[in-house]
Amino acid sequence: MAIDTHPQRQVSGSAPTPGTGMGQALKPLLIDVAVPLAIYCALRDGAGLSLWLSLAAGSVVPAIRSITGLAIDRRLNPLAALMLAVNVAGIAVSFWAGDPRLLIAKDAVISSVIGFAMLISAGAGRPLMSAGLEPFVTRGRGDRIAAWHRLRTGSARFRRLESRFTMIWGLALLADCAVRLWGALTLPVGTMAWLGTVILLGAIGVASMVGGVASGPMMKMVEAEAA
Repeated sequence: MAIDTHPQRQVSGSAPTPGTGMGQALKPLLIDVAVPLAIYCALRDGAGLSLWLSLAAGSVVPAIRSITGLAIDRRLNPLAALMLAVNVAGIAVSFWAGDPRLLIAKDAVISSVIGFAMLISAGAGRPLMSAGLEPFVTRGRGDRIAAWHRLRTGSARFRRLESRFTMIWGLALLADCAVRLWGALTLPVGTMAWLGTVILLGAIGVASMVGGVASGPMMKMVEAEAA
């Protein structure tokens, strides 16, 4: 049992048919990312449960999805596994107490988990960011979705761009981790209480802009293939 690295296989099953819409394209993100986050927010912010208990409850869906993928499909569901790893890391660092600098640094540690996971997935040929990039590029249109999967199967350049996009995001999150760790250990705690969020948003903005060097050509290739 191992992570499926074959470029023709998709993150959550076989390629969609030409009639597949935006909802179906976004389904992996909704199940593997949105649902766990909603559970966490409902329990943490709504019910006021502890951080580790909220994260543990939010880990149930990704854990089931990961185990089911290994047991039935004999391959790992990467999005579900990523959310599970992030939640486990969050549970681990939630037990840090006493030093406010460590509490600030915990978010940076979680960013590093996501960043490393993205780099590993890109190197393995199953880039994690593709689950979110595909709906953006295809717009949920059946002809563009079919074109995406034809290119993913038959174009080495398309697959390189796909992996490059995820690598850009992974490197941006690792840079975010490094900067926030440095800030947590050297800057005043009061400053990092707000600056950490600014740094994260900055990393996301940089990744979005630089990622265009990969997503832009991919969009043109999909448009040409669909035509």
